[in-house]
Amino acid sequence: MPDNVLRPRRSVLYMPGANERALEKAKGIDADALILDLEDAVSPDAKVEARDRVCAAVVSGEYGHRELAIRVNGIGTEWHDADIAAAAAAGPDAVLVPKVNSAAEVLQLVAALESAGASDHTKLWAMIETPIALLHAEEICAAHDRLTVIVMGTNDVVNETYGLHVPGRNPLVLTAISISLLAARAAGKVILDGVYNDVKNAEGFEAEARQGREMGFDGKTLIHPSQVDPANAAFGPSADEVEHAQAMIATFDEAKAAGKGVVTFNGRMVEELHVRDAKRILAIADAISAR
Repeated sequence: MPDNVLRPRRSVLYMPGANERALEKAKGIDADALILDLEDAVSPDAKVEARDRVCAAVVSGEYGHRELAIRVNGIGTEWHDADIAAAAAAGPDAVLVPKVNSAAEVLQLVAALESAGASDHTKLWAMIETPIALLHAEEICAAHDRLTVIVMGTNDVVNETYGLHVPGRNPLVLTAISISLLAARAAGKVILDGVYNDVKNAEGFEAEARQGREMGFDGKTLIHPSQVDPANAAFGPSADEVEHAQAMIATFDEAKAAGKGVVTFNGRMVEELHVRDAKRILAIADAISAR
């Protein structure tokens, strides 16, 4: 399993780059990662000021264990080039780009980061959120090793397909996130579920987070600090899951050492694939503990 996959990204919280108080508050929020946003959360007349504020926040080194990504404005906007240059100089863990529509755009972004002098540790994250991107998801995900994380833009998927937000998500959104999950896994990338909009509906959020975990997402992007703890719980292994994984591995190893051809655990047959999944669970739990 790539080291990139082991980094906890259960809760990835968007923070508005123009809001100084929000950036300060983020230092005490127990999210695994923060996306310091220069795009949707910032009005056009505040873009330059927000860029300076976000880059200063990254350079400050005051965010502890939290992974920091800067979401820049998209390719073709008047702010994009300056955002890329400033982010490269600031050196966040990642630069997130919205509406990445092709493998060619991934290569364009990698070249822009390298041209701006970005350190090797600054990775590229890409948002898949348009019909054209969904139709080319496999190519996007496999385009370059510097691209490590795929972020679902489910709000834009709904908007651009003229769909509706419904409990459990509409069939086209489920198709979109399924396609993207397959593409990300085929390319060995991390993939994050989209946001849940109704911040006052805790039950609805927990249901969607649980759905995302059951589908195989690594974590969920969030729009409010109140969603952090439920996301951490949904996407992190529980104590019972860790204990179960440890016991399964021990049983499997003992049976193999004894030369048994068939291994059973709790009345069920255990194969190598089950052990691999158990080891993945333990690796994630260890990574969370080591934050």
